[in-house]
Amino acid sequence: MLSWHLESRELHLRYTWKIARNASDSKINLFVRVSEELLWGMGEAAPNIRYQETPEVLQKQFQDLLRQGLTHVQSLAELQDFLKFYPVANSLRFAVESAYVHLLCAQQNISVSQFLGIRFTARVPTIFTLPIMAPTLITNFIRENNLNRFQTLKVKVNQTDALALVQATAAVSTRPLIIDGNEAWNNPEEVLVFLHQLKGLPVVFIEQPLPAYKTDEYRYLKKHSPYPVFADESVTDQPDFSMLRDQFHGVNMKLMKAGGYLNGLRILQETQAQGLLPMIGCMVETSLGIWSAMQLCAGIRYADLDGFLILKEEPMGLVREQDGDLIASDYFMVKHL
Repeated sequence: MLSWHLESRELHLRYTWKIARNASDSKINLFVRVSEELLWGMGEAAPNIRYQETPEVLQKQFQDLLRQGLTHVQSLAELQDFLKFYPVANSLRFAVESAYVHLLCAQQNISVSQFLGIRFTARVPTIFTLPIMAPTLITNFIRENNLNRFQTLKVKVNQTDALALVQATAAVSTRPLIIDGNEAWNNPEEVLVFLHQLKGLPVVFIEQPLPAYKTDEYRYLKKHSPYPVFADESVTDQPDFSMLRDQFHGVNMKLMKAGGYLNGLRILQETQAQGLLPMIGCMVETSLGIWSAMQLCAGIRYADLDGFLILKEEPMGLVREQDGDLIASDYFMVKHL
């Protein structure tokens, strides 16, 4: 019989992580561990309040899973059926499923990529994201953190200071820029005014400027935007691609929202099948969650997996960054995850 365990860790951040809807100086993530005899697997959950996820909610849901018979699951197919019958927050679902997949890989002496039947690349260039700050602080922030070592920078913006934030970043960085609105605007015409003001700046695309429910507005924005528009908050575990393809040019898939390796892989494959550009993102996570996301990065142009780089003390040590590239540890691939 399987043994399941959950623990939480408070992760202190190197600086205030501010986006359009909130700010924080620390995060509490949860870690699921499953073992059988001498082998074990671990998965990470990074709860997101945007989706009504809190550490307390996830802890309660995990205890409910135990009461409903999680320890008696004997295969991945059984686990997926079990989680369909007893649904939980997507981030917890990912932690549970990935922990079990990692255990199966240890038992079979194979890597996660082999288990999933996909190619793995151990070195992945990552986008690095600037949180919202006073525009006057950006020059020193980029220089002090040597951010031009990253191939692409993402700028978190709010509606008030969006133009100044992007201009300040472009003034000190030679890198292409991605703009992340985190649903900061309500009016697509105001978004278009902002985007047209960026002419001449090295902008690659804009990510989720409007709330996810504004589907008609996104259709209009896609037709008129001078830059590609990517979905983030509009994509969770069951995206409707018949709608997304009319609203966006690309999709940011996050495993914490997809709820599992298998569904995350499905979303990436469907994104490409629909002619949309795929991107892999993350929450504020340790290198365990980032390592997991790296398993799916082969052939993906846009990887935004910097969530562990803003931690004061990264506890797992599974991924290191060098010259803007992420390098996955080898020892964790088979028996120790």
